[in-house]
Amino acid sequence: MSKQTLDDFRDLVRKVKSYEEALAVMYWDLRTGAPKKGVETRSEVIGVLSTEMFKLSISTEMGSYLEELSQADQLESLDEINRKLVLECKKEYERSVKIPPEMYQEYVVLTSQAESIWEDAKRASDYAMFQPYLEKIVDFNQKFVELWGYEGHRYNTLLDMYEPGITVAKLDEVFDELRKHTVPLVLEMKNDPSKLDTSFLKQHYDVSKQKEFSLFILKELGYDFEAGRLDESEHPFATGLNPGDVRITTKFKPYDIAFALFGTIHECGHALYEQNVSSKLIGTPLCNGASMGIHESQSRFWEIYIGSSLPFWQKYYNDLQRYFPEQLADISVQQFYRAINQAQPSLIRIEADELTYNLHIMIRYELEKGLISGEIQVADLPRLWNEKYEQYLGVKPSNDAEGVLQDVHWAGGAFGYFPSYSLGNMYAAQMIHALRLQLPHLDTLVAQGEFTPIKEWLTEKVHQFGKLLTPEEIIHNVSGEELNPAYLVKHLTSKYARS
Repeated sequence: MSKQTLDDFRDLVRKVKSYEEALAVMYWDLRTGAPKKGVETRSEVIGVLSTEMFKLSISTEMGSYLEELSQADQLESLDEINRKLVLECKKEYERSVKIPPEMYQEYVVLTSQAESIWEDAKRASDYAMFQPYLEKIVDFNQKFVELWGYEGHRYNTLLDMYEPGITVAKLDEVFDELRKHTVPLVLEMKNDPSKLDTSFLKQHYDVSKQKEFSLFILKELGYDFEAGRLDESEHPFATGLNPGDVRITTKFKPYDIAFALFGTIHECGHALYEQNVSSKLIGTPLCNGASMGIHESQSRFWEIYIGSSLPFWQKYYNDLQRYFPEQLADISVQQFYRAINQAQPSLIRIEADELTYNLHIMIRYELEKGLISGEIQVADLPRLWNEKYEQYLGVKPSNDAEGVLQDVHWAGGAFGYFPSYSLGNMYAAQMIHALRLQLPHLDTLVAQGEFTPIKEWLTEKVHQFGKLLTPEEIIHNVSGEELNPAYLVKHLTSKYARS
């Protein structure tokens, strides 16, 4: 292998990554306030540029470089980063090269348009507006799976895109274990005669003050505003262009103080991950999270184990009261803590408590499996959605907006993504257990607003590696064992069991 071949390969990878970064900015703009009349044309532009990027990634040059560099003797001669880069690009190349570029472009344009249609359909609570787009998206994904090939369940191929190494068989196993312990706790909470008053969380909270407090908390947690910004969108998200530009969005509700607050902390967890990926990985596809499950572990780590903890609010509740004295003057920190951690069945996933949250994910997982296998039709989703919510959580949506239209993921074609949320909860529980062994005074640090030791530990164990390590390697690096749902079960039982 000549050094020139490796240099040329890295240059091509960097070019593809540059397209990806430019497209991410356009996508962020589309979701954070681009003029409505410009959506159709913007979607077409995104489609054209995405196709150019796609063509580069499956070009003859890319194939030639990968064929040479992936030879066993050549791989042996590469350093760790370049070896992983070649293997990652080869996996993506072998998958992408099976998709005709014109098919790819049509799909990108479709999903870009579908996300804007979804927003309109959700506001109007009208599934019929969105259904034709979703039917096409599901059809595309079924065709993609056929082109890519699959082992076992067809859904496995889509799972692998977000969580390498995870299969339907493994998910069914961990979900069964989680469901077995969660459902009795949910029933126990639902039948508890003592009802906690949480009405103070639903008073009017000035949106501008909510934003001020969100910015304050982000700074306290260590989010680097010189490498990011906070904006608003219909569905909160984080966009990592590179470690020096990781943007987050949130949604403020005037009659719900908790929604934006914990949504912002959640997205901050994603951002802290990407702001601390090693600079050595910039310009490569390794400059990203190890998987969506590991990524979600970071958002849930900060949202649940730090931001929803009593020590956290012992530190910051007085600050919140200063922003909202009329609403919270007579509410103690203990009352506030119990209210934000109350568990009860609800309709909206992103507002769900940590006890019931995984049941929301299981519903989507089961529906997705059925859609991809062809056992479920898109037209039947609203009915099936409502039936599963009654079966799993004992609640039933009264309209499409609080039911089948509540999530943006399917509009963007993200099938196989939802299980990552529950995997993230499991990873996070395992990580906090390991962290407490290393930092037994963790609660004291949080109560003092000292987050640097926590972030340094996460950077050392998780963040710096980006995609250099697999999810399995990451969780073993953190805890010394493979993914184990027992830690999440133990946490939920400890927190929510009445006896």
